[in-house]
Amino acid sequence: MSPEGSVARHRVAVLVRDGVLPMELGLVHQLLGTARSASGELLYDVRTCAPRPGMIRTDADFPIHAEHGLDVVAAADTVLVIASHESDEGLTPGGLDADLAAALRGAAGRVAAICTGSFVLAAAGLLDGRRATTHWMSADLFARTFPAVTVDADVLYVDEGEVLTSAGEAAGIDLCLHLIRSDHGSAVAAEVARRTVVPPHREGGQAQYIQRPVPEPRLTSTSEARAWALPRLAEPLTLADLAAVESMSVRTFSRRFREETGLTPMQWLTQRRLERARELLEATDHTIDRVATEAGFGTGASLRQHFALGLGVSPGAYRATFRGAGVGAGADALGDDAHV
Repeated sequence: MSPEGSVARHRVAVLVRDGVLPMELGLVHQLLGTARSASGELLYDVRTCAPRPGMIRTDADFPIHAEHGLDVVAAADTVLVIASHESDEGLTPGGLDADLAAALRGAAGRVAAICTGSFVLAAAGLLDGRRATTHWMSADLFARTFPAVTVDADVLYVDEGEVLTSAGEAAGIDLCLHLIRSDHGSAVAAEVARRTVVPPHREGGQAQYIQRPVPEPRLTSTSEARAWALPRLAEPLTLADLAAVESMSVRTFSRRFREETGLTPMQWLTQRRLERARELLEATDHTIDRVATEAGFGTGASLRQHFALGLGVSPGAYRATFRGAGVGAGADALGDDAHV
């Protein structure tokens, strides 16, 4: 039981090594360490650990003290590996410290990495055959060093279920909010984001931050079209509709949209509609068909298909997890989802 007398907190082991980036360590504690339930209970027990407990160098002019060792990794529900520019990019397949590699491979819960911490997971063999990301400046080296990993340098984070990776330092914020959202729903994640003064969802991926070898003229933003679309998610929006808002051809709009966000317009629209559906499932007693209509999917069947592809669960299962099947309208709130 937790100190609040409720269910046990989700145990998080934050793994640091010499050369750790203090910002990454701090953001994990700030986001996961302050997440609370609606009744005010802390939801995570966050502990910093190292391959060997004691003083750990940072890439700043101060050290940190890691009280815990790798035994915390074995007991954790989530392990988060923080980047170290001293060693990460020199790692090779099988080249990780044996004790650390064994601890990561033996972790009972999910394992995640921020920035070049993905090199650690790859060196431990946890990313073989999987999709992953890392800081865009290290992506080419990562791909050459670990050919068994499919590298996506355009995204802020990759969720492969039991293994997750994120891009540069600030993308650790996106990853942590994603973990909170996955564990406890969008309302809890939004409250953490609000308190930390960061957006609950950040537009686009790493593509917008990559320095181009040849300077490009400034592109006309497609942000007006995105702002126009958000209150109209329930409507049958088309690519031509979005392009017309910016007075662009469909081809030009699609190219510039992808350059700015890392997504196609329709991929972006589907993501926003999924977020809207999740909010409705958590906060209302609407039937599945009504949620589908208000989120812009049209039918319950379409909503279930997109939930299966995007989240791996049905809308009814999602609601049961983050709202509770007995809340509000009960079985009626699930619509016909129970028959799927």
